Amino acid sequence: MNLKNLEKRLCHLAGTAIQDYRMIEDGDRVMVCLSGGKDSYTLLDILMKLQLRAPVRFELIAVNLDQKQPGFPAHVLPEYLERIGVPYRILEQDTYSVVKRVLPEGKTMCSLCSRLRRGALYRAAEEMGITKIALGHHRDDILATLFLNMFYGSKLAAMPPKLRSNDGKHVVIRPLAYVPEKYTARYAELMEFPIIPCNLCGSQENLKRRQIGEMLKQWEAIEPKRLHNIMRSLQNVNPSHLADRRLFDFESLVGSFTPDGENDPLAEIQISGWADDGESAFG
Repeated sequence: MNLKNLEKRLCHLAGTAIQDYRMIEDGDRVMVCLSGGKDSYTLLDILMKLQLRAPVRFELIAVNLDQKQPGFPAHVLPEYLERIGVPYRILEQDTYSVVKRVLPEGKTMCSLCSRLRRGALYRAAEEMGITKIALGHHRDDILATLFLNMFYGSKLAAMPPKLRSNDGKHVVIRPLAYVPEKYTARYAELMEFPIIPCNLCGSQENLKRRQIGEMLKQWEAIEPKRLHNIMRSLQNVNPSHLADRRLFDFESLVGSFTPDGENDPLAEIQISGWADDGESAFG
């Protein structure tokens, strides 16, 4: 796919996601979180292009969090953002030292690093009057989170395209929710974005997310539409065909058929004795 066609495809997918989930509205002030990676560069570039043709008016402010990683090229992002003419702000917070001090050597740093980074971005968003916080997570990130939660967290959950923060103050959006990772990788290559590698978590080998990512790539190689179909399944959920009692009232499901016209005695069986030993039926 050449640059023109890829740009068109990215704009279509991002625009559709924005419309489907009402991510951006008239008058929004959107913080675009820029890490220096391929996905966030693509996000900013595509949002700039959509800004010119969107049916609503909105602002874009690029924000980077300088986490004080050793060797981080602090000049790269400011020079790039000034060159393309995007308003920006560089935040400084030494999350690197915190993560290295708190976590033992060899432990996965992503979770703690993410929480610290999120807190800094939320504080900045409040100070700047931001109405939406845009992150560069793409379709494959969403699917990887789904399987990480299933395999290691025993829950069915992924990254939602649109999310309200726990305190209710912020709305997080993921305009690249429909975009395959291979598109952002190719676009970053063709656009020659000045990529900054993450030497904190990106250098850690054997991460569970990395393993899940390899699994997804293998699946896509075998069946190109498989990941697309899994993503679509997240938009087509039938709670009565799952097993979560909080989402569907399974207990009230009783049969109405009675051969002799009387109440069906099977429907009156008490369930109190099934697991009265206090143990889960599944161990």
